[in-house]
Amino acid sequence: MTTPDFAPPPSGTTLANGRGDVGAAESVLREPSGPTIPLNKLAPEAALRRLELTVVRRLEGFLQGDHLGLLPGPGSDLNDARIYVPGEDDVRRMDWAVTARTMTPHVRDTMADRELEVWALLDASPSMNWGTAGITKRDLGIAAIATLGFISQKMGDRFGGLVMHSDSVRRFPARSGRQALYGLLGRMLEDPIEKDNLPAALGLAEGIEALIRTQRRRGMRLVVSDFLSPGDKVLDANTPPDWERPLRRLAVRNQVLCVEVVDAGEVEFPDVGELLIRDPETDFARYVNTSDPRARKMIDGASQAQRTRIAAAMRRAGVGHIRLQTDRDWVADIARFVLTYRRTAAVLHTPPQGVSK
Repeated sequence: MTTPDFAPPPSGTTLANGRGDVGAAESVLREPSGPTIPLNKLAPEAALRRLELTVVRRLEGFLQGDHLGLLPGPGSDLNDARIYVPGEDDVRRMDWAVTARTMTPHVRDTMADRELEVWALLDASPSMNWGTAGITKRDLGIAAIATLGFISQKMGDRFGGLVMHSDSVRRFPARSGRQALYGLLGRMLEDPIEKDNLPAALGLAEGIEALIRTQRRRGMRLVVSDFLSPGDKVLDANTPPDWERPLRRLAVRNQVLCVEVVDAGEVEFPDVGELLIRDPETDFARYVNTSDPRARKMIDGASQAQRTRIAAAMRRAGVGHIRLQTDRDWVADIARFVLTYRRTAAVLHTPPQGVSK
């Protein structure tokens, strides 16, 4: 997606973000020098305590946590009864009610407690470093990770992250606890902003492959990006993007949620007269008269076709999909998604027939 070059508003103008400066809108004029949102504004932790992101995939781990495994094991929740095996079963788990009815010793299995390991991949390529509504797409992605982290993390769970740049993928180890989550978010906010038009050795497909290679334990995976590939001009929804195949592989063993971040100017192109359109990841640059309704209609139509193609690819990959905008309340949007996701997650993440969870 190309980035519009806007002129800054007159001095004393109050923007939609309530500030008298250009805020995140300055990112369309030059590369931002730092985050456009402080750490304590990423997500209202207290308001999210009643929400929980449904987990339907099998989990792996050794610590006891608040998530139940799908197989019998150590835990406190009762499962089915089975015949007692002398020398192997603990007599303290004897189910006397079933034993009395069948006249055969039975023991009661328990459901295994497992901790959830969540890994988030943040796309920090230049196309994420701009925004027109008070926050950049990159910082909106970090805010989404914060919100989903507070929702999904319970006792014993671990949260880790990867930040993908055009030349490398930076990995932050998974740790448990709220302070560790705050530390991860702080490091993501402080991660250096990538300069425009740098030679790109990595794309989103390579970032997802790095997530597959480095994380061998099953769990939940978050992929946060605008899902736009440099130089990709295809708008046909039936043509898979380059990141669809690795996303399918990631979803085979993990529960995957993709967070698509978009700017308000990408959804509905503004009428601001003639301006320069440039791509922060390629050398594309062109002047466009945005006062021409036909030009705006063509741009909006191409953008909508891009979003339709992205949504179709995610449906084919069988992953969860949430779209966030820089001009909307991302906490409310995620809360609405989570409430709906509870009803659809089990169906969405059901593997094909003959494939184990």
